Amino acid sequence: MITPNRAIKNPIWGLIYRIGAVAGLVAAIGIRRNMSAEFTAFNGFGVFAIPETLPVQAAEWLTLLQNNPFVGLVLLDVLNLVEYALVGLMFAAVFGSLQHSLHKASLLAGTCAAAGIITAFVSNQAFAMLSLSRSGMFVIGDTRSASLATAETLLARQSIGAAIALFLVLLAGLIFSVLMLRSGIFSKTAAVIGILANAINLLYFPALLFTPAWIAVPPVIAAPLRITWYVLVAIKLFSLAKTDFS
Repeated sequence: MITPNRAIKNPIWGLIYRIGAVAGLVAAIGIRRNMSAEFTAFNGFGVFAIPETLPVQAAEWLTLLQNNPFVGLVLLDVLNLVEYALVGLMFAAVFGSLQHSLHKASLLAGTCAAAGIITAFVSNQAFAMLSLSRSGMFVIGDTRSASLATAETLLARQSIGAAIALFLVLLAGLIFSVLMLRSGIFSKTAAVIGILANAINLLYFPALLFTPAWIAVPPVIAAPLRITWYVLVAIKLFSLAKTDFS
């Protein structure tokens, strides 16, 4: 049986609510997922030089990282790690608000989120690629082939890991959103927007398998919904912290 409108009353959770709320707002307004796409679309925001042709091969990535490390790191989605960390803090707060009445389902969502975020950090090879580009091995003839092979392996590992991480985090968001709808703690508006944002974003994976030309469509449609969801969740977390723990 679901007990509505009840979150755990504990001073520690009150602090976590506030931290989660701030993290959600920063994730919505500041460091957003796939900022590398925005970085490219807006030509480095007029500050950073973006290559006319984005890197594809390992040699192209290593050359970019040698010549412009910051741009290379951004395009290798290193900022996604910041976004995942922020979303992890927000999800921890959401977990705390829901676990009293929906413990098992909240635990499932929290586990998916934690697994996805850990996978994102473990699989991102941006700094490994940067280190390889600076090692000097890339420019030495005898070791160039070995360096390129290592870089190709790193890029393949990141591609697979990033997909797994995204799937798990989106699944966690979808489960949390459904639980919000059932719990009575969060507004129905927040819950429905969360369901739509995460469900639409999950369509990226069928598109990747069957219609690769359309893979950008689900994230683009889901982006404003996701940002709105983060803001609504953050507002509620602030409210929970202020009402129950002030």
